Amino acid sequence: VQLQASGGGLVQAGGSLRLSCSASGRTLSSYRMAWFRQAPGKERELVAAISRGGSTYYVDSVKGRFAISRDNAKSTVSLQMNILKPEDTAVYYCAGSPSTSVLSLSLAARNYNYWGQGTQVTVSS
Repeated sequence: VQLQASGGGLVQAGGSLRLSCSASGRTLSSYRMAWFRQAPGKERELVAAISRGGSTYYVDSVKGRFAISRDNAKSTVSLQMNILKPEDTAVYYCAGSPSTSVLSLSLAARNYNYWGQGTQVTVSS
């Protein structure tokens, strides 16, 4: 499956962006999905994850501001980002891996087989 992330851009602090991850070649309904980000000079970190069944996980720094969702019929996963802060500036990547469990989440990048190309999010102060 090929993943393609879109929706990044430049926004002022306090603003919102919506990232989308679309799949070609296969439906995402059997995949657990996640969004990671990597800021300059920092390691890639998990932002949010969603299971096949819709269970979600968020890193503490984005709880209450970001929301991950999926539309299996459209094979898309979205990340709604509100109240953006300069420290959210990073390249955001969507990632997915097949899962036999509707409940399974994974917080580790090494457990994801497929990655999108990344989309830049820049938040100005």
